[in-house]
This record gives sequence, structure tokens and C-alpha cells, in this order.
Amino acid sequence: MAELSKVIHVRNVGHEISENDLLQLFQPFGIITKLVMLRAKNQALLQMQDVASAMNALQFYSNVQPTIRGRNVYVQFSSHQELTTMDQNSQGRGDEPNRILLVTIHHMLYPITVEVLHQVFSPHGFVEKIVTFQKSAGFQALIQYQLRQSAVAARTSLQGRNIYDGCCQLDIQFSNLDELQVNYNNDRSRDFTNPHLPSEQKGRSSQQAGYGDVGVAYPQVGIAQVAMANAAAIAAAFGGGLPPGISGTNDRCTVLVSNLNPDRIDEDKLFNLFSLYGNIVRIKLLHNKPDHALVQMGDGFQAELAVHFLKGAMLFGKRLEVNFSKHPNITQGADTHEYSNSNLNRFNRNAAKNYKYCCSPTKMIHLSTLPQDITEEEIVSHLEDHGAIVNTKLFEMNGKKQALVLFETEEQATEALVCKHASSLAGSIIRISFSQLQSIRETS
Repeated sequence: MAELSKVIHVRNVGHEISENDLLQLFQPFGIITKLVMLRAKNQALLQMQDVASAMNALQFYSNVQPTIRGRNVYVQFSSHQELTTMDQNSQGRGDEPNRILLVTIHHMLYPITVEVLHQVFSPHGFVEKIVTFQKSAGFQALIQYQLRQSAVAARTSLQGRNIYDGCCQLDIQFSNLDELQVNYNNDRSRDFTNPHLPSEQKGRSSQQAGYGDVGVAYPQVGIAQVAMANAAAIAAAFGGGLPPGISGTNDRCTVLVSNLNPDRIDEDKLFNLFSLYGNIVRIKLLHNKPDHALVQMGDGFQAELAVHFLKGAMLFGKRLEVNFSKHPNITQGADTHEYSNSNLNRFNRNAAKNYKYCCSPTKMIHLSTLPQDITEEEIVSHLEDHGAIVNTKLFEMNGKKQALVLFETEEQATEALVCKHASSLAGSIIRISFSQLQSIRETS
């Protein structure tokens, strides 16, 4: 067995996995003091505050396979007892601060141009020059700032983040170049200090000598003009491929839900359940068929997720039947409930993260936006009407209180979610979703 250490070694860390993904995986077990991404090796080193926190994390993940964005990752104690500057240099990055950044873009589902890069990097300081090119490592860019501190600030803020939701991840290091030479102002290179450069050299295509072949001409596009396709976000969230059983080609937005319990169901409870899989536009209970309802999702992909994950789910003693409706949408009227502008829709921000958590109902629910002084006893009291609670765990992530609650059955957990999501607990409106964890590790 490896020697105990507060440093955890993580393997199979794909390019789609960000630093924040790893932080979320380990923060429930204690404070993380350092994180080093070894991108060239698809690995990471993560230092907990103490050995006990690292032991708790590895003990938990010895029973539960840790998965990020659909990819299994593997964890063990590192041979390092501490992470030092030497370890961080082992990433192969240029760690000597410089005003020129070398940017590699992973999982590039959309074209990236000079205009896009300028919008992303200019908030951190005056960008003088940008050159883009294609290399074996993928699509890359050199970005030259006027000031070195601007480049340092940009790297600190943007490293590991996505340009678009769920894709085009930035991998940033300092370049060892002193000055960029830009000969043409076009979609692939730009000198913002010299707007009078030609767009091409007459008689031949533009090549950026010394930086690599341009290879592909990328169409001009701005961040504000690109609407992130939900199919791409879903694929990115699940590690590059759609979940088994999801085609990604459905274009029907409305689903028909039948075999409901008409004595206990209402539109808000249906919203709480179906909003796990996408934004809800409107819901209509069918008065001529009291156990039927129509739910209009934000788009066809979200409707397909709802049908796939909820078909056969148990709720209020009934096994739900969920199918695509023959109606393309629900007509507005006095008997429909509108949710398109609801701030409770879960996919208005960070859609890819929410897609990652899509699953069929489980016995475990995850509670967030809890009051800082909440207790496990208060949580149990709030939920115990819906079934026998087997176990609970209260923890803190990113300075915010969260909880896991394990019920005896999936139906009990589903009932608790549909009845208590967006309810008030000790003055806070709580959010509830299903957790894919199988058990809660007993805290010592």
C-alpha cells in the first residue's frame, strides 16, 4: 500500500475535465490547498489540508467510483508528501511570467477566431497582438499583452475555463517569446497597435511563419453571436458522447405524462421534477384526463432527456409513463402554467454542469443553497414526511452549506424532491436534485 500522504494523485483526467471539476470532487472531504494539472499526462496532483482529509476522500472513493463528465477517474496517494514549485513546473508549462501567453484550446466544438479571443482576453488588459495556428497539440494562439501583469491576471482568471458552455476549454501557459511578429490583420492574426496591415499577401495564402501552419480558415464569429447548441453541451458534459439511449436528434419539445396520481400532483410538482432535465416553458394538466399532463421543455434535447430518464419512475404510488406528445407546443391559456421566465429553471446558467447531473431518480438527493447555520436535524425534520431517511451528511463546498439525504426507496426520494424543491427552510429557498452517489460515508 502506498505511504499515507495529504497529496492525492488523480489519473485519467481528460482535457474536458477542469480544475473546478476536481475541486468539486474533493472539497466535501476538507480544504484543498494546492492543485496541479498535469495535462500532458492526463493526470493531476491535489493537496488536502491534512492527511486525514486525504484518507477520508480515498476511503470514500474506494467504494464509489469517482466519475467526472462521464469519465471514470482513478485516485491514490501520491508519492509526494507536499506539492512544491518543482511539481508545478513538471506540467511542462512556461512558469516564468511573461506578457505573451500560449493558449491551447481543447474540445473545440466551435471555431475560435481573433475576435473571440480578443473578447475573452481583453478584459484583463490591453491586448497588442494575437496570432492563431494549428499544431499537433491542437488549435493554439499566442496573445501578447502590453503589460506582463495583465498576462498574469488573465492566466490566473481564465486557466481551465471554457469559452463556450461545455466546450472550448482554455489551457494557458506563459510563452518564452519576447515579441510577436504579425504581418496580416485577418481572422487568424491581428496587430491591434497597427490597423493598417494588409489582410493577405497577394498571390499566396497567409502563413504565420515561426508559429506553425494556419491550416484552416476560421469564419469570423463573436461570442455574443454564438448560441451554444444543447447537443454539444450534453455531449461535453458526458465526456464527449451522448448518454446511452440518447440520440440527440429529437426535435419535439413537448412530452405527455400519464398515470399520474391526480389527487397529489400539480403543475409546480411536475415542474420540480422535469426541470432536472431542462428549462420548462409551460405545463398543462388535462382536465378531461386527470391523470395526464403536457410538459413543454426548452428544446427537443431536453425533452428527450426527460423521456429517457423519467419513463417508469415511481411517484405517489404510480409508475409514470412519459412519451413525446403529438403536439409541438402547449397553447397559452387560462389552464396553463407559464414557467419560461421562472428563475427556478435550472438551465439558465451553466447548462453543461446541469446536464452532467442528469440521471434517473435515485434514493439519494442533494440539497444546496442551505442556510449556513442549518443542522442535520432540521433537514431531517423538513423531509421525513416523505419516507424513511436512512442517512444524511451535511458538508461545505465553496463556502456554501450542502447536504446529502439517503432515503429507503427511489420513490420516497422522488416525492421529497417534487414536494420540497424550492421550498423554504430556515429562511432559505433550497434546491434539490438527485445524487448519483450510492451511499454516504459515515463520518468519524
